[in-house]
Amino acid sequence: MLASLLSIGLIALAGSGTLATPVPSPADLVTRQTGCAAYTIINTRGTGERQGPSSGFRTMNSNILSAKSGGSVYSTVYAASFSQNSAAGTADILRRLSSELSANPAKCFILEGYSQGAAATVNALDSIPTSDPRFNAVKGVFLIGNPEHKSGLACNVDTNGGTTTRNVNGISSFGGGIPAAWVSKTLDVCNFGDGVCDTRNGFGINAQHLAYPASSSTQKLGTDFVLARLNA
Repeated sequence: MLASLLSIGLIALAGSGTLATPVPSPADLVTRQTGCAAYTIINTRGTGERQGPSSGFRTMNSNILSAKSGGSVYSTVYAASFSQNSAAGTADILRRLSSELSANPAKCFILEGYSQGAAATVNALDSIPTSDPRFNAVKGVFLIGNPEHKSGLACNVDTNGGTTTRNVNGISSFGGGIPAAWVSKTLDVCNFGDGVCDTRNGFGINAQHLAYPASSSTQKLGTDFVLARLNA
Protein backbone atom coordinates (compact mmCIF):
# COMPACT_ATOMS: atom_id res chain seq x y z
CA MET A 1 0.00 0.00 0.00
CA LEU A 2 2.68 2.50 0.97
CA ALA A 3 4.19 2.72 -2.50
CA SER A 4 0.86 2.44 -4.27
CA LEU A 5 -0.85 5.17 -2.26
CA LEU A 6 1.77 7.70 -3.27
CA SER A 7 0.46 7.57 -6.82
CA ILE A 8 -2.98 8.91 -6.00
CA GLY A 9 -4.19 12.11 -4.46
CA LEU A 10 -7.76 11.43 -3.48
CA ILE A 11 -9.85 8.67 -1.95
CA ALA A 12 -13.61 8.43 -2.43
CA LEU A 13 -16.26 6.33 -0.80
CA ALA A 14 -18.79 3.77 -1.87
CA GLY A 15 -20.62 0.72 -0.64
CA SER A 16 -23.67 -0.54 1.13
CA GLY A 17 -25.48 -3.78 1.79
CA THR A 18 -27.66 -5.67 4.23
CA LEU A 19 -28.09 -9.27 5.30
CA ALA A 20 -30.55 -10.97 7.63
CA THR A 21 -29.17 -11.78 11.08
CA PRO A 22 -30.66 -14.00 13.80
CA VAL A 23 -31.85 -12.35 17.00
CA PRO A 24 -29.67 -13.48 19.93
CA SER A 25 -31.31 -15.17 22.91
CA PRO A 26 -31.10 -13.60 26.41
CA ALA A 27 -28.47 -16.22 27.31
CA ASP A 28 -26.38 -15.22 24.30
CA LEU A 29 -26.57 -11.57 25.32
CA VAL A 30 -25.47 -12.34 28.87
CA THR A 31 -22.48 -14.25 27.49
CA ARG A 32 -21.55 -11.36 25.23
CA GLN A 33 -21.92 -8.80 28.01
CA THR A 34 -19.52 -10.60 30.32
CA GLY A 35 -16.29 -9.85 28.55
CA CYS A 36 -16.56 -11.16 24.99
CA ALA A 37 -15.23 -14.69 25.35
CA ALA A 38 -15.13 -14.95 21.54
CA TYR A 39 -14.48 -12.03 19.22
CA THR A 40 -13.52 -11.27 15.64
CA ILE A 41 -11.64 -8.21 14.42
CA ILE A 42 -12.84 -7.33 10.92
CA ASN A 43 -9.91 -5.58 9.31
CA THR A 44 -10.43 -3.58 6.09
CA ARG A 45 -7.31 -2.49 4.24
CA GLY A 46 -6.59 0.65 2.26
CA THR A 47 -6.02 1.31 -1.42
CA GLY A 48 -3.29 -0.75 -3.03
CA GLU A 49 -2.69 -3.07 -0.09
CA ARG A 50 -2.68 -6.75 -0.99
CA GLN A 51 -5.59 -8.93 0.14
CA GLY A 52 -4.99 -9.74 3.78
CA PRO A 53 -4.38 -7.79 7.00
CA SER A 54 -3.85 -4.05 6.64
CA SER A 55 -0.45 -2.68 7.58
CA GLY A 56 -2.25 -0.08 9.67
CA PHE A 57 -3.35 -2.56 12.33
CA ARG A 58 -0.76 -5.34 12.43
CA THR A 59 0.99 -4.20 15.61
CA MET A 60 -2.15 -3.36 17.56
CA ASN A 61 -3.89 -6.57 16.55
CA SER A 62 -0.90 -8.63 17.60
CA ASN A 63 -1.02 -6.85 20.97
CA ILE A 64 -4.78 -7.36 21.31
CA LEU A 65 -4.71 -11.07 20.46
CA SER A 66 -1.85 -11.60 22.91
CA ALA A 67 -3.63 -9.72 25.68
CA LYS A 68 -7.09 -11.26 25.25
CA SER A 69 -7.80 -14.86 24.29
CA GLY A 70 -10.68 -15.98 22.10
CA GLY A 71 -9.98 -13.62 19.20
CA SER A 72 -9.32 -13.87 15.49
CA VAL A 73 -8.80 -11.45 12.61
CA TYR A 74 -10.82 -11.50 9.41
CA SER A 75 -9.51 -9.50 6.45
CA THR A 76 -12.31 -7.98 4.38
CA VAL A 77 -12.37 -9.31 0.83
CA TYR A 78 -12.52 -6.58 -1.80
CA ALA A 79 -10.32 -5.09 -4.49
CA ALA A 80 -9.12 -1.99 -2.58
CA SER A 81 -8.41 -0.63 -6.04
CA PHE A 82 -7.59 2.85 -7.25
CA SER A 83 -11.17 3.21 -8.53
CA GLN A 84 -12.15 3.80 -4.88
CA ASN A 85 -15.28 1.69 -5.35
CA SER A 86 -15.47 0.05 -1.94
CA ALA A 87 -19.02 -1.30 -2.23
CA ALA A 88 -17.79 -4.90 -2.28
CA GLY A 89 -15.87 -4.26 0.93
CA THR A 90 -18.92 -2.85 2.66
CA ALA A 91 -20.99 -5.83 1.54
CA ASP A 92 -18.35 -8.27 2.77
CA ILE A 93 -18.21 -6.63 6.20
CA LEU A 94 -21.98 -6.92 6.56
CA ARG A 95 -21.99 -10.49 5.25
CA ARG A 96 -19.25 -11.57 7.65
CA LEU A 97 -21.02 -10.06 10.66
CA SER A 98 -24.20 -11.92 9.75
CA SER A 99 -22.54 -15.26 9.03
CA GLU A 100 -20.48 -15.30 12.22
CA LEU A 101 -23.46 -14.26 14.35
CA SER A 102 -25.48 -17.07 12.79
CA ALA A 103 -22.82 -19.52 13.91
CA ASN A 104 -22.34 -17.93 17.34
CA PRO A 105 -24.92 -15.33 18.45
CA ALA A 106 -22.78 -14.44 21.49
CA LYS A 107 -19.76 -13.39 19.44
CA CYS A 108 -18.37 -9.85 19.68
CA PHE A 109 -16.81 -7.82 16.87
CA ILE A 110 -14.39 -4.97 16.34
CA LEU A 111 -14.38 -3.14 13.00
CA GLU A 112 -11.17 -1.56 11.71
CA GLY A 113 -10.58 0.45 8.55
CA TYR A 114 -7.64 2.29 7.00
CA SER A 115 -8.21 4.93 4.31
CA GLN A 116 -10.53 3.45 1.65
CA GLY A 117 -11.12 0.65 4.15
CA ALA A 118 -12.33 3.24 6.66
CA ALA A 119 -14.85 4.50 4.09
CA ALA A 120 -16.05 0.95 3.45
CA THR A 121 -16.47 0.48 7.21
CA VAL A 122 -18.37 3.75 7.74
CA ASN A 123 -20.70 2.82 4.90
CA ALA A 124 -21.37 -0.51 6.60
CA LEU A 125 -22.39 1.32 9.77
CA ASP A 126 -25.08 3.11 7.76
CA SER A 127 -26.71 -0.29 7.15
CA ILE A 128 -26.77 -1.31 10.83
CA PRO A 129 -29.43 0.58 12.81
CA THR A 130 -29.67 0.20 16.57
CA SER A 131 -32.50 -2.32 16.12
CA ASP A 132 -30.22 -4.68 14.17
CA PRO A 133 -28.59 -7.44 16.32
CA ARG A 134 -25.28 -6.59 14.66
CA PHE A 135 -25.30 -3.19 16.36
CA ASN A 136 -24.90 -4.65 19.85
CA ALA A 137 -22.53 -7.33 18.62
CA VAL A 138 -20.06 -4.72 17.32
CA LYS A 139 -18.29 -3.48 20.43
CA GLY A 140 -16.05 -0.91 18.80
CA VAL A 141 -14.92 0.74 15.56
CA PHE A 142 -11.35 1.95 15.04
CA LEU A 143 -10.57 4.04 11.96
CA ILE A 144 -7.37 5.64 10.66
CA GLY A 145 -6.97 8.09 7.79
CA ASN A 146 -10.72 8.13 7.25
CA PRO A 147 -11.81 10.06 4.12
CA GLU A 148 -15.27 10.42 5.70
CA HIS A 149 -13.86 12.09 8.83
CA LYS A 150 -16.46 14.69 9.80
CA SER A 151 -15.72 17.83 11.80
CA GLY A 152 -16.92 18.14 15.37
CA LEU A 153 -17.62 14.51 16.31
CA ALA A 154 -16.71 13.39 19.82
CA CYS A 155 -14.97 10.29 18.40
CA ASN A 156 -12.43 12.39 16.46
CA VAL A 157 -8.88 12.26 17.82
CA ASP A 158 -5.36 12.78 16.51
CA THR A 159 -2.64 10.14 16.77
CA ASN A 160 -1.89 11.20 20.36
CA GLY A 161 -5.52 10.99 21.40
CA GLY A 162 -5.78 14.78 21.33
CA THR A 163 -8.13 17.23 19.64
CA THR A 164 -5.99 18.83 16.92
CA THR A 165 -8.05 17.08 14.22
CA ARG A 166 -11.44 17.10 15.91
CA ASN A 167 -12.75 19.98 13.84
CA VAL A 168 -11.42 19.12 10.39
CA ASN A 169 -13.06 17.33 7.47
CA GLY A 170 -11.92 14.49 5.23
CA ILE A 171 -12.04 14.53 1.45
CA SER A 172 -15.35 12.64 1.44
CA SER A 173 -16.96 14.34 4.43
CA PHE A 174 -19.82 15.55 2.23
CA GLY A 175 -21.45 12.19 2.91
CA GLY A 176 -23.23 11.26 6.09
CA GLY A 177 -20.10 10.29 7.98
CA ILE A 178 -20.24 8.15 11.12
CA PRO A 179 -23.91 7.71 12.13
CA ALA A 180 -24.82 9.40 15.43
CA ALA A 181 -25.64 6.10 17.15
CA TRP A 182 -22.14 4.81 16.39
CA VAL A 183 -20.10 7.78 17.62
CA SER A 184 -19.79 6.52 21.20
CA LYS A 185 -18.46 3.17 19.93
CA THR A 186 -15.91 4.70 17.56
CA LEU A 187 -12.43 6.18 17.59
CA ASP A 188 -11.73 8.03 14.34
CA VAL A 189 -7.99 8.74 14.33
CA CYS A 190 -6.73 11.42 11.96
CA ASN A 191 -3.08 12.42 11.90
CA PHE A 192 -2.63 16.20 11.84
CA GLY A 193 -1.92 17.19 8.23
CA ASP A 194 -3.15 13.91 6.70
CA GLY A 195 -4.67 15.20 3.47
CA VAL A 196 -7.23 12.40 3.32
CA CYS A 197 -8.88 13.08 6.69
CA ASP A 198 -7.59 16.60 7.42
CA THR A 199 -8.07 18.73 4.32
CA ARG A 200 -7.46 21.93 6.27
CA ASN A 201 -3.81 21.13 6.97
CA GLY A 202 -2.87 18.60 4.27
CA PHE A 203 -3.55 17.59 0.69
CA GLY A 204 -4.21 14.11 -0.64
CA ILE A 205 -2.00 11.10 0.00
CA ASN A 206 1.01 12.41 1.88
CA ALA A 207 3.56 11.31 4.49
CA GLN A 208 1.09 11.93 7.31
CA HIS A 209 -1.44 9.58 5.71
CA LEU A 210 1.16 6.83 5.45
CA ALA A 211 2.45 7.24 9.00
CA TYR A 212 -0.11 5.19 10.96
CA PRO A 213 1.48 1.71 10.65
CA ALA A 214 4.75 2.91 12.21
CA SER A 215 3.17 5.30 14.71
CA SER A 216 3.63 3.86 18.19
CA SER A 217 1.04 6.26 19.61
CA THR A 218 -1.56 5.16 17.04
CA GLN A 219 -0.88 1.50 17.73
CA LYS A 220 -1.19 2.08 21.48
CA LEU A 221 -4.43 4.04 21.00
CA GLY A 222 -5.85 1.14 19.00
CA THR A 223 -4.70 -1.51 21.45
CA ASP A 224 -6.06 0.32 24.49
CA PHE A 225 -9.35 1.27 22.82
CA VAL A 226 -10.14 -2.21 21.52
CA LEU A 227 -9.25 -4.00 24.74
CA ALA A 228 -11.36 -1.54 26.74
CA ARG A 229 -14.33 -2.08 24.42
CA LEU A 230 -14.01 -5.87 24.50
CA ASN A 231 -13.74 -5.94 28.30
CA ALA A 232 -16.53 -3.43 28.96
